[in-house]
Amino acid sequence: MLKDKVHFSNMSGKLKFLRAINTDTTTNPFCMKQKTNKKSICSFCYSWYMLETFRKNCVDAFASNSILLSTTCLKSNNNIPFIIDAYLRINGHGELINTLHLHNIVNIALFNPHCNIAVWTKRKDLINKYFKENDKPKNLILVFSNPKINHIKKDIPKHFDKVFNNVEENSFIDEQNCTGQECYKCLQCYKFEGENIIVEKVKEDEKYQKHNLKEAI
Repeated sequence: MLKDKVHFSNMSGKLKFLRAINTDTTTNPFCMKQKTNKKSICSFCYSWYMLETFRKNCVDAFASNSILLSTTCLKSNNNIPFIIDAYLRINGHGELINTLHLHNIVNIALFNPHCNIAVWTKRKDLINKYFKENDKPKNLILVFSNPKINHIKKDIPKHFDKVFNNVEENSFIDEQNCTGQECYKCLQCYKFEGENIIVEKVKEDEKYQKHNLKEAI
């Protein structure tokens, strides 16, 4: 395991050409709890399925990130990574673990002011607690990942910049502004300007959609 440095992932699919700092979904207490909530998009967790099947080889690196970022305060003269990218994703896999994890992401953003760093999270509790006492870096974009399916949230929570919503394929068709796009061609989630309410249809891959979608609505 890469215990002393942050591991970066080259993403694929709609996220191709983007890199991310991911953590281990399968050992995150928040994710473990939400996975059993059939009212949440987390019950369809693509990350959990991938890490248990064809992305098993990623688990060690993601788990190493989980441990490092949630237990060690990164310092600029030691283990805060320099990012060459213009855009970076946090939580392509995984979720915020604790306030130290968030603090380390803030430090990474401060150390790399040239890079827009977009964080997907459902953890309003951690965000509110941390930014009540700390300033948000100008290059840090907070995307609230709405856990409710077919309930488009248009009010952006405090400290957040955007909201990411999931809907059924045949619901809110006119409002689906993410479905079918590749992120590098759009970048709406990675820039402060532009659309702040993002709507995508729930992924259809039956391999990881193990529950009846109707139960989540």
